[in-house]
Parts: sequence; structure tokens; C-alpha cells
Amino acid sequence: MSQQDDFLDQVAAVARRHRVDPGEVREVAGGVANRGFVLGEGLFLRVSRPGYEDDLHKETHVVPAARSVGVLTPAIIEYDAARRLIDAPYVVMQRVHGTEPTDVPAGLAEQLALLHHLEQPGPATLPSDLSDVPEDGWGDPWRTIDDLADRGYIDPGTGTWLTGWFTRLAERVDAGGPKVLIHGDVAAHNLLAGAGNDLRALIDWGDAAWAPAAMDFAKLPLPEVAALLPAYLHHAHSRDSEHDLAAAVLWFHLSWALAKLPAAPWPNQRHWTAPTTSRLLGLLHFFTTTPPAPWADLV
Repeated sequence: MSQQDDFLDQVAAVARRHRVDPGEVREVAGGVANRGFVLGEGLFLRVSRPGYEDDLHKETHVVPAARSVGVLTPAIIEYDAARRLIDAPYVVMQRVHGTEPTDVPAGLAEQLALLHHLEQPGPATLPSDLSDVPEDGWGDPWRTIDDLADRGYIDPGTGTWLTGWFTRLAERVDAGGPKVLIHGDVAAHNLLAGAGNDLRALIDWGDAAWAPAAMDFAKLPLPEVAALLPAYLHHAHSRDSEHDLAAAVLWFHLSWALAKLPAAPWPNQRHWTAPTTSRLLGLLHFFTTTPPAPWADLV
């Protein structure tokens, strides 16, 4: 028997444990951190890939906390890290029926606002060290710019212009503001929507972190962020104005775009930020298509 056949037998054993016929098991393509399997109509199995075991364990803490404030995310039915049935940690979750949206689903802004109500340190069940986000969350883009200039990725004049841009953004960023619970990977492939493009669920919490709320908008294209922020602020407890929150979001988009410039190409990935220049070109496109207020004032 091959290693793959042995693994599928293990998956079938989990299905039987939950009274699901193995004939109703189907693997879902994709998933960097986990392999996913539909278990009939009502359950979903996620099996950790090597190296991502801690992320799956983190989810067992984050998901109940998110659900406790009303966030739409599937409940965890079983978590097993003991490798009794599968030679890897796994979770069995409720199955939410939906599809990956092609546009921002209705309700996403409200869901993020609910999630961000959880401020650090949060419930006792949530660990204080949810991820490897830098201590202040904001990083040091000025150092990134100096490094890019030293390595020949940008010319000195462009470096000076970028330095000035971050200095102006810093005047609007409250670096000492509260850390909230963020999903960490709010992107289409982690959203499930219904037929009317209503949000059914946020899924895959392996990148959850205590971080500035603005960071949760860093993996959505800026046109989508600009459309989301007014509704988000309507529901959120944020003390920031739309102008200040937009500046903080732009900080992450620009900082992460510059940091990725020296990275090696990463082809055949679903996420729009995978190519090394996508973020930077996305910024260029956004600011050359007459962005709405207050974005035009941030350049």
C-alpha cells in the first residue's frame, strides 16, 4: 500500500468516527497549511501539513473566541494532536456551504468590526503570543528603503521620496494604539459567500494575531479596502477617523510592497500578492484611477 493510500485510509477512519460513510469523503484542492476534506454534507476535515502544526493548534483557541463575539466561522467539533487516527494533527469542523467570492461579500466589514472588538490581552483562553508579528506591529519601512537603495533596487531620489511619504503617514498613525485580534489573511480564498454574495464564513485562522486593526486590510486590494472602510467604521469601536485608518492601511500596503521587491518569483499561486511587484503595481493603479476621499490626500 502506498503512503497516499495509507493516508486516505486514515482519513476514512476519521469519517467513520463521525458517522460519515467514507464514500462521502472528497478532498478539496488547495491549502498551503492544511489538506482539506469534505465529510458528507455537514462536516469538514483539515489535516495539518508538516511545519504548520502550531497554526492549527492556534486555530483551536482563536475560533471559539471569534465565535463568542458573533464572527461567522465554522465551529470546531474535534481537535486531535495525538495522531491516534491520522499521522498529523487535524480538526473536524462544521461545514459551511458557500463559494469563494469574486467581489467583496456583503457583511465583511461588520464581521471584521466584530472581530476587532477583541483587544489584547483578550479572553484568558487566547494566548498572548498568537504569531510572529513584530512587537509594535508597524515594522521599520525607513530601514527597508535604505536597504533597497543600498542593494540597487531603487535610486537615492526615489528613496528620499519614499522616506518622506512614510514620514507623512506616520503623523496620522497611532503606533501606540490598541492591538486587536485580526484574522491575518482576509482574502477571497478565505471567505465563503452565498448565492447573493452574502458572507457565510471567514475560514482559516492560522495567521491570526494581536496586531493593529489596519493590518487586517493589508491583503485586500486597495479599491476593495476603500469600499469597506466606511461600513467598517460604522460598526467598529475604533477611535480613528477614516482618514487615519486609511493612512494606517496604506502604511502596510506600501511597506509590504517594498519589502517584497527583492523576493524571488513565486509562480502559480492564487493570491494576488504572490508576484513580487503586484502590491506596488496595485498601489500605482489605485492612485492613478481617482481614488475616493480621503485616499487622494495620502500621497
